[in-house]
Amino acid sequence: MIYPDSIPLTIPEAQTLLKGFICNEVIPEITQEEKVKIQQALLLLTRESEYQMIGICADSMAQALTTLTHYLKAFQYSINVEENALDAMEGAVYLKFNGRTKGFYVSPYYDQYRGVLISFQSTEENGINGVYGHFPLDLFNLIA
Repeated sequence: MIYPDSIPLTIPEAQTLLKGFICNEVIPEITQEEKVKIQQALLLLTRESEYQMIGICADSMAQALTTLTHYLKAFQYSINVEENALDAMEGAVYLKFNGRTKGFYVSPYYDQYRGVLISFQSTEENGINGVYGHFPLDLFNLIA
């Protein structure tokens, strides 16, 4: 894995860092160091929330499935994306995963944005709740 096991960020620091990606029309270029910090922040909020919803805006179904597979592995979901019956689609797609139901949804996507949206969900009043992104599609790609 390319991200460290220990997370030195606090929850407020992680939330502040991730807020920088809200409503960006274009995902900015990020350095490897910034990439690791974003990974750390996302992993911290993942551990502190009850479940996540992941939305992927991608150029193709294959790209969306690969991206979702990498994010789910990083977030420690033991789900094989390929085993789920998803309609094949040509062109850009929006692929959504619901961590509570472990369900998937896919539809054609006609907007310009590309990237990953993550919604952290908690039922506790002071829990982690919020939507962040668009994050890079390749943020959690593994290096061989």
